[in-house]
Amino acid sequence: MIKVSNLSPWARQIVNWAVTVGSVVLCLLILPTRLPGMELLGIAPNWLLIWVVAWSVKRTAVQGAVAGLVLGLIQDGMTSPEPSHALSLAVVGILTARIQKQRYIEEDFISVALIVFAMAVVAETVSAIQFSIGSDRTLAAIWTYHQRIALSSAILSSLWAPVVYYPLNRWWQQMNLLQQS
Repeated sequence: MIKVSNLSPWARQIVNWAVTVGSVVLCLLILPTRLPGMELLGIAPNWLLIWVVAWSVKRTAVQGAVAGLVLGLIQDGMTSPEPSHALSLAVVGILTARIQKQRYIEEDFISVALIVFAMAVVAETVSAIQFSIGSDRTLAAIWTYHQRIALSSAILSSLWAPVVYYPLNRWWQQMNLLQQS
């Protein structure tokens, strides 16, 4: 078995990119999947939001925004581009990266779950604002539906966040340690 630490620096970089891209592809593949126990009121976890939070926790606001923008555009390509998921995921990436983690948050399961919960509400609110601006639906209908979606998405996404966060965070930590040595 080949250890990552025995690879050359460029090979480690390729493996790191492969793991990162592979995790995004996996999140994209399970995004439309509706398995028993993964739905609440017809809403499933927002896997791309979870990935953006996991990525942005230890990165800059620009890196979080770019990750959110790219994944949002991919999601727009898979679903309806109105309202755009790119805007909400970019906002999530920026806000997650801007949290003063050293002061307020220890990076454990509970903290990440709380961040994902809050960011799911933010993302759904950004989508509801987009609907309010460019839709023929009544504001009352939009915001009533928003409450149900935001709460369901926040609960499910925060419960499933450790499944994505823990392995990716461990991988990225190991790769950072190898790059520093």
